[in-house]
Amino acid sequence: MNQNPEIGRRVRTGGFETNVHDVGSGASVLLIHGSGPGVSAWANWRLVIPALAKDRRVIAPDMVGFGYTDRPAGIQYGMDTWVQQALDLLDALGLEQVDLVGNSFGGALAMALAIRAPQRVRRLVLMGSVGVPFEITEGLDAVWGYEPSFEAMRGIMDYFAWSRELVSDELAELRYQASIRPGFQESFAAMFPAPRQRWVDAMTSREADIRALPHETLIIHGREDKVIPLSNSLTLAEWIANAQLHVFGHCGHWTQIEHNARFNRLVGDFLAEADLQTS
Repeated sequence: MNQNPEIGRRVRTGGFETNVHDVGSGASVLLIHGSGPGVSAWANWRLVIPALAKDRRVIAPDMVGFGYTDRPAGIQYGMDTWVQQALDLLDALGLEQVDLVGNSFGGALAMALAIRAPQRVRRLVLMGSVGVPFEITEGLDAVWGYEPSFEAMRGIMDYFAWSRELVSDELAELRYQASIRPGFQESFAAMFPAPRQRWVDAMTSREADIRALPHETLIIHGREDKVIPLSNSLTLAEWIANAQLHVFGHCGHWTQIEHNARFNRLVGDFLAEADLQTS
């Protein structure tokens, strides 16, 4: 039997079921993926889950509208829906508190969750994060405006990765095929219709709320990121009191892929500090 690695277990979250990867044991960490076309938790975190799962319980859901989570008719895509889904997931799994790692769109979502339910979050990792005001980039506009074709997907890959070695026709073909699975493009197109600056703005948290975050926060960014500007992470590092910032050179928007071993060590060490404090 050819098991699709993108499919994990199904967990009831409110009025629908969420596809979740739930691996390992120990302190729990919730990984929230980005918003590229055809994305899934597995596509985003496949090189991170096994490394972090050596020492902790890793939970990586497909947020509603993405991947293999149900796509309920009439659902309103937006931060309220996604934050509620994440909280419903934690409740369903019986988890009072988790570490939270958010990538890009997932960073904005992780921050919104930490603001609304600070007691549910132990430590926060924001990577190439949305969530502060910025003028939409050409790269993000292209990603959110994607219309399925191999050529369009190949062009988007060029925005995502600094390393040309990572941007192969094989990868573009895989991601293109992922983007045209039944239901995927329909929900994706419904999320970010033009003009797209409004969706950047809709994911923004208030400066006062970000400044009030009490959590130890690790902020990570690729210096050559063409999708989300490095200035976002500089702003977050300034606003969040207990923040540290790590910038990878020769790196685009795919920090967790382009500098995978370093990323895994960095995040693993950061979360292990909290393990020591609570043990």
